[in-house]
Amino acid sequence: MSDYRSPDNSKSARSGTERANIRDVAAKAGVAVKTVSRVLNGHPYVSADTRARIEAVMQELDFRPSIAARILSGSKSNQIALIYDNHSPYYMFQIQTGCWEVCKEQNIRLLAQPVDVSDPDVGEQVRGLVTETHVDGIILSSPVTDCERVLRMLETLDLPFVRISPGTNHALTSSVFMDDTQAADDMTTHLVNAGHRRIGFIKGHQSHMASEDRLFGYRRALDRAGIKFEPALVQEGEFDFDSGVRAAQALLGLPDRPTAIFASNDDMAAGVLAEAHCRGIDLPRELSVAGFDDTTLARTVWPPLTTIHQPMAELGRTATEILISGGELTHRRLPHILIERASVAPPYRKTP
Repeated sequence: MSDYRSPDNSKSARSGTERANIRDVAAKAGVAVKTVSRVLNGHPYVSADTRARIEAVMQELDFRPSIAARILSGSKSNQIALIYDNHSPYYMFQIQTGCWEVCKEQNIRLLAQPVDVSDPDVGEQVRGLVTETHVDGIILSSPVTDCERVLRMLETLDLPFVRISPGTNHALTSSVFMDDTQAADDMTTHLVNAGHRRIGFIKGHQSHMASEDRLFGYRRALDRAGIKFEPALVQEGEFDFDSGVRAAQALLGLPDRPTAIFASNDDMAAGVLAEAHCRGIDLPRELSVAGFDDTTLARTVWPPLTTIHQPMAELGRTATEILISGGELTHRRLPHILIERASVAPPYRKTP
């Protein structure tokens, strides 16, 4: 990935602890707040001397109006966009819900735009969105959050954006995320502690950095437990139900099939459950199944899924709050929770 510029945070407006606001600029320049707002909006009815004095004060205080302030001043579109490419409708619904809750509070319109990160023109598609809608900022969801073509385009547009769950270069932009590696480690350890030694794993879509992080967590937990990693127990998935079914067919077709399967999201775990039901496998007596995300689906399948609760709505809320605050470079890690339900049990051992 090319080198992106991060904001210069070396200067501080107010002793390094609080950013200057529009009232600070007005007070130091000796003008009304409304006059500063007119300068921000490019209003023609401000004298050249007054405009120059206000601009000098802005530079001195390192004043950078937040998106919310610009919206309230009427200089922007009152819109932000969430750009995503995700195969799980449950995941994206929760992310959008979190974004929308904050937008509703701030009277900001949220635009949700799907893209295809494998499309060579995805950067131009994002440029078109910004040009046509004049959005005031962007939220990127995985895997768009790590798409170099999109990041380069946003850099040229000089538009504020926040990334949800970036897998690379966290320091480049503001972001909000959870520890996917540790979460997968926790779930694998939970299965090991239940007595499982042959644990299948279904990776997520290859374009998501989280897929590799979760695989690493799975392998780390096995290694710590002294269980040899077996490549045959790992199947590729795409974060959707059908790929979960295909992966389950491969894993359950092994001569020595696993006693537990850990899927990288709930959609794929549901596919595993469906395939196991079709084969007449007694769940969880003969096969334990675990998921990741804790979507609504995890509570509606049978048996209900043991899964990792990823704070999806909170990720959306936090990303939106960071974006509209317009503050300094911010990185927030949110906690995950292992949710125990009925899909995991100790491995079944036949009596002689």
